[in-house]
Amino acid sequence: MKIKTNVLIIGSGIAGLYAALNIDPKYEVYVVTKKNSTESNTNYAQGGIASVIDSSDSFQKHINDSVIAGAGLCRQNIVEIMVKEGPQRINDLINLGTNFSYKNGNLDLAKEGGHSEKRIVHAADLTGSEVERSLLEAVNRRRNIHLLENHIAIDLITEHNVLNLRNQVSDTRHCWGAYILDINNNIVITFISNVTILATGGLGQVYLHTTNPQIATGDGFAIAYRAGAKIGNMEFIQFHPTSFYSNEVGSIFNPSFLISEAVRGFGGKLRLKTGEEFMHKYDSRLELAPRDIVARAIDNELKKRGDDYVFLDVTFKNSDDIKEHFPHIYKRCLEKGIDITQDYIPVVPAAHYSCGGVLVDSNSHSCLNGLYACGEISMTGVHGANRLASNSLLEALVFSHRAANQINLNLNSIDSIPEIPEWDDSGTLSADEKVMISHSFREVKQCMWDYVGIVRSDLRLQRAEDRIKLLHKEVEELYKKTKVFEDILELRNLIICSLIIIESAKLRKESRGLHYTLDYPELLDPQETIIQNIIL
Repeated sequence: MKIKTNVLIIGSGIAGLYAALNIDPKYEVYVVTKKNSTESNTNYAQGGIASVIDSSDSFQKHINDSVIAGAGLCRQNIVEIMVKEGPQRINDLINLGTNFSYKNGNLDLAKEGGHSEKRIVHAADLTGSEVERSLLEAVNRRRNIHLLENHIAIDLITEHNVLNLRNQVSDTRHCWGAYILDINNNIVITFISNVTILATGGLGQVYLHTTNPQIATGDGFAIAYRAGAKIGNMEFIQFHPTSFYSNEVGSIFNPSFLISEAVRGFGGKLRLKTGEEFMHKYDSRLELAPRDIVARAIDNELKKRGDDYVFLDVTFKNSDDIKEHFPHIYKRCLEKGIDITQDYIPVVPAAHYSCGGVLVDSNSHSCLNGLYACGEISMTGVHGANRLASNSLLEALVFSHRAANQINLNLNSIDSIPEIPEWDDSGTLSADEKVMISHSFREVKQCMWDYVGIVRSDLRLQRAEDRIKLLHKEVEELYKKTKVFEDILELRNLIICSLIIIESAKLRKESRGLHYTLDYPELLDPQETIIQNIIL
């Protein structure tokens, strides 16, 4: 089965939906998402969107804060674009019907770690969910946009898939769509498209503990890599310092419940089990230090004491103010038996965000002709070695808008597409190794958590690489002999992402931002790590 369209967007978070809405209505757009349309990292974003709104703030302050957090690896010109175009993108969301929180007639601006001013636009503590709602409603009003749920990308279509073009030099390679599995009907659809936008979100499920939803299996990173796209700075995985700690045994995909950065911005204090505060030993900014510093501080205290968690304390704040600012967090914690107005919150770091991704330019275009990447899947250069809190949704808005603008300008001039073969799975078998799949998922996640986590070393990285490569070989053999199904596609992608993270971490012979290694604790000259076509 073939579907031809002008624009194919893979992913339905803020980047994918906002890009779709900014494509000229005369063009046909398909948005495919592997779960239901509201299941995305965007939907789980609590804190908000950073932007210069208040008169006491300035573009330069926001730029400086972002660059400082990025530890010498931000692309200054790209940061300036994001910051200066941010306020207009906030206005766009308001005009689309996003209900942000207001106070005394003005946007209620919060302050988070690493920010010098209050500039976090939010909708209580469920900003992502509210943004997603407004975007979906707008998309549903557009006749040129077709939203397909329960469709997962297998691979991008490039010259590699066309017999007489397979030896094409990678620097001139094109992307002409993707092979997509319709999960419900168990058929593979060949989507042929002039332009493809990857907006698949993150890869937190690579790790055992993560704030990301089940869908965050790094699909976009893996399919872009296999297609020959350049991938950058993948060693910089942000571990959110404060996810809710629970000793409940659940699914290997069960995400940790995020305790937003805004709780510390509100004045929350980190304490050991003894009740003692400890952030003063690590940074003068205390709980409002950037996330990498806070996460390492917690990790260090846990390792020193053999504890499983620390506490986050807001009990000294007014209880009505706590409930007003954090109704969702209050409710979720209460469900776990914790009244945050009276009880300390048990927290532990968890994998949260990838600062690296598919290398793109200022208009979100990758090195493959016709392939764009927006949101967490991309590496624009705004985050450097560590993302400043609440810059993620801002980046997704600004650069998906720029991608759409460039597509509108250039779509008519794109070269014709050659004849694309349909998906061929003849000779393959039905999947009958589900036990092996589930065990492999757990092994990948445990291995990455143990050896490629907050603190790394050459020995740990090598151990991880050896084990993941063995899994890669086993899973590729299974993939080649079975008909595709969702679990094997996600496992295959997790493995590729793990290897890319490990390889990137091995290349960085220093400690910078989110990458901290015991063997190279010093800083060197800042350099980006760019990977293309890793030999597995």
